[in-house]
Amino acid sequence: MIDLSGKTAIVTGASRGIGRACAIRLAGLGATVVVNYLNSTEGASSTVSTIQQNGGNAIAIRADVSSRDDIVGLVDYTHDRFGSVDIVISNAAAGGFKPTSEVTTLNFQSVMQHNTLPLLWLAQAVSAKPHGEGVIKFTAISSHGSQRIVPNYGAIGISKAAIEALVRQLSYELGPKGMNFNTVLSGMVETQAVASMPDMANILKSAQELMLVKRQQLRPEDIADVVAFLSSPSSDMIQGQVIVVDGGVMNRV
Repeated sequence: MIDLSGKTAIVTGASRGIGRACAIRLAGLGATVVVNYLNSTEGASSTVSTIQQNGGNAIAIRADVSSRDDIVGLVDYTHDRFGSVDIVISNAAAGGFKPTSEVTTLNFQSVMQHNTLPLLWLAQAVSAKPHGEGVIKFTAISSHGSQRIVPNYGAIGISKAAIEALVRQLSYELGPKGMNFNTVLSGMVETQAVASMPDMANILKSAQELMLVKRQQLRPEDIADVVAFLSSPSSDMIQGQVIVVDGGVMNRV
């Protein structure tokens, strides 16, 4: 049984997809959840409403995770209002689906600033706050592109690989100070975020055919379940790891 009562969680990009599923799951386990969003006010409101209708506690806060100042403000507000930041899910991501050979300097810098740097800024902002005896849990969301070739996903995949390296480094530097950093590497999940990816239907079909489990459809809730475990005291001895949730796809040659 996972009990997150009394904990406060920040979930970035929680207006839809995996972020929304994580926010709902954490709230269902007793955490107070800060639903971060940038553009989708309606989506963030829907996430908060769903949580509240199920007896949970959540608020929506707009912040641009590509801005260090916005992230500091997000952490400051959360800490001031709720007294602590105990769980951080770095999920928000952006990018463009194009061949790496066509990626410009501006494209690459933007992807890194939206996808990789937010975890660093979140860790810096939270580590600067006083906290009690409990372990602060950070989980970053990665994807197949960090370790495998995915067409038209080069810059995003590179940014995800950088996230995994950053998680390891942060675990080394901040782990002894009471912080856990881990990555959940998600397989191909059909969400709005990847709907515009070229040849998405065939990529999703191929991933499903490679699964080694009975149910051959990966859902945002599957990722949220593992995130919930990593956010709990049961995972205190898991540090600096990449946990793959893809139905066994990455085991295939």
